[in-house]
Amino acid sequence: MRRLGEHRNPLEAYDAALVSGDTETIKSLVGEMLSGGADPVSVLTDVVAAAQREVGRRWQLGEYTVAQEHAATAVAISATKVVAQHVRQVPITRGKVLVACAEREWHALPAMMIECALRAHGWETTLLGASTNPLRLNQYLHDLGPDAVAVSCSVLGSLPTCRRFIEATTASGTPILVGGPAFGGDDVRAVALGATAWARDAHGAIAAMDGLPAVVPPAEPLGAERTAEQSALESDHRRHVALLRERWSLVAAATTPDADCLNSVIDVADDVLHQVLHAVEVALLTGDHRVLAETAWWVDDLLRTRGADASMMAELVDILTAAMRDYPLAAALLGAHFAVPSDWRQDRTAANDV
Repeated sequence: MRRLGEHRNPLEAYDAALVSGDTETIKSLVGEMLSGGADPVSVLTDVVAAAQREVGRRWQLGEYTVAQEHAATAVAISATKVVAQHVRQVPITRGKVLVACAEREWHALPAMMIECALRAHGWETTLLGASTNPLRLNQYLHDLGPDAVAVSCSVLGSLPTCRRFIEATTASGTPILVGGPAFGGDDVRAVALGATAWARDAHGAIAAMDGLPAVVPPAEPLGAERTAEQSALESDHRRHVALLRERWSLVAAATTPDADCLNSVIDVADDVLHQVLHAVEVALLTGDHRVLAETAWWVDDLLRTRGADASMMAELVDILTAAMRDYPLAAALLGAHFAVPSDWRQDRTAANDV
């Protein structure tokens, strides 16, 4: 176990222990920070969450495998539990909050952090965990009568199910706060889906929670045509992924005997296909077409860091366009917005040159 005194920067100490898989040192580090008077929310955001973002960056660059990413998340969960135990000492001075992950959202760590942050500020919290079923949420709404609901949504594929949470929660008059990477960097998607408020991070969630109204009206219906096409795409999702895998030559190229397992795009091909299709659904459901450009940049960057030929991105666009021929709204969105903006490419090139 590393001696904590060897590291002056908590994030550097955390990362060093994380790289070596030293969970006990990380738990000790977090415990010492808290006992030394560190703000629990800052420990979560500036150390644990910051380290997780670095893990994600390393995976994006092909430096970490999925297994290493999962191991790092398990360590982060252990660290968050140390914070959770610490904040239980804070007296309850506010109302009740249900904290959940949208259905199909299996990344429970962000919700754990939000629950911890709210508990640290005196809220009575109930954490429902990963991929909460809407029926289960309804039961808790009925049984506990919370003052608010907070929902975490990290992946685009769970954003449509988050709309179901919003409908169920606001139908009971309860305000709902949403957040997570799937919502992007502002409240546009949250507002489009009918959420009461949006937060960028744990600090933002605390501030937003304090400003929620006591009672809210039911969420307004979404556009019928866009919703119908999104629902059809959602139903056909697995079929589309299978079809695209057959047509994308990248998949065949990545399965050659001499392919590098760490850097091979076969490790990320399915992620790419799922993510692009989910991005189309989100654009339909929310009207926020920026998600397509963001996803295009993510795919382009991922393929390049894995050594894929530049033509693979163009081929992906072609087979996606062909696959969307029966979905006119989706096809129009793809044609107009699924491209990597030139300034993003220039920014990335400049960053790589530093």
